[in-house]
Amino acid sequence: MDLFEHQGKEFFARYGMPVSPGEAVFSVDEAVAAAERLGPPVMVKAQVHTGGRGKAGGVKFAPDVDAVREHAGNILGLDIKGHVVERLWIEKASDIAEEYYASFTLDRSAKKHLGMLSKEGGVEIETVAEENPDAIAKIWIDPVDGLTEEACRAWVAAANLPDAATEGTVDILSKLYTAYTEGDADLVEINPLILTPEGKVHVLDAKVTLDGNSEFRHEDYAQYDATQPRDEREEAAHAKGLQYVGLEGSVGVIANGAGLAMSTVDVVNQVGGAPANFLDIGGGANADVMAGALEVINNDPNVKSIFINIFGGITRGEEVANGILEAMQRVDIDSPIVIRLDGTNADEGREILRPNLNDKLMMEETMLDAARKAVELAS
Repeated sequence: MDLFEHQGKEFFARYGMPVSPGEAVFSVDEAVAAAERLGPPVMVKAQVHTGGRGKAGGVKFAPDVDAVREHAGNILGLDIKGHVVERLWIEKASDIAEEYYASFTLDRSAKKHLGMLSKEGGVEIETVAEENPDAIAKIWIDPVDGLTEEACRAWVAAANLPDAATEGTVDILSKLYTAYTEGDADLVEINPLILTPEGKVHVLDAKVTLDGNSEFRHEDYAQYDATQPRDEREEAAHAKGLQYVGLEGSVGVIANGAGLAMSTVDVVNQVGGAPANFLDIGGGANADVMAGALEVINNDPNVKSIFINIFGGITRGEEVANGILEAMQRVDIDSPIVIRLDGTNADEGREILRPNLNDKLMMEETMLDAARKAVELAS
């Protein structure tokens, strides 16, 4: 789950990191009222789940309330890389002496947490990595050992931060690591982390990605899930507990398991088609789950055929077949369905399906043949 900047700052503040006061608003009048409460000068910042806000005109300095009204009116409704701005963060402006970069994420290949720190903040870290890779100090942290103060100080020293920033940076990095691990985050990033003219280190921006699978440990994460960007199809699938991503093709895809679903999307492309979605129904392919999946795909007007690709594991083939047939009785399907069924008890499942095959329900032996048929039907 990607958080808005203001949500990320609220998240960081829980762990004791210094952030600027601000308010999330949804209209020009609310922006003006927030600025009056905070007291100008303030920053008017677009809240979208993408980068590049500044270059797109989504971050503006407002020295007075009139400027807030002007900037808020210009930024609300602005399209930034396909994300339309519907909320703003009005934040008390900060004086900046220097800008740094700090982040933690998981290095899967090393099986350790990776921390990155640079004295070249305020720009995309990818740009720094390309143009001046030596400016990024990295640290790999064993999850068992954690980030010790000694290791943190050595890391800050390796980044060549000035002495005035050392103590404040060590303190924030320690808290950032705690937020990252205890908060079940996939990524925490501060860019920029600033040094003020008064010598204080301060969080000026926040990028946070949380592990959605950790919601059971964090009841308050439901508020973040509710603000994830989803189109109508994705919202309907989410309400049914389905893992769904809308695409722009005409072949609806249903598969059990994320890996198989991704492979199914790929093979549809391989044979010249265009998938309408990624849909993972998980380990179960019973009638309720299958009916929900078919309903979501059936409501997509772009879908011309449906490719159901199931590999039976714990869920046996005959259960899958019965689930598909029962689901088809519950949902009035507009598009023809092509099924590929393999895995545990696949033969039994195919025998159940075979008497029900017709021009609306077809079955192929292999994933490639099924993909070709689905693409042909969608043409």
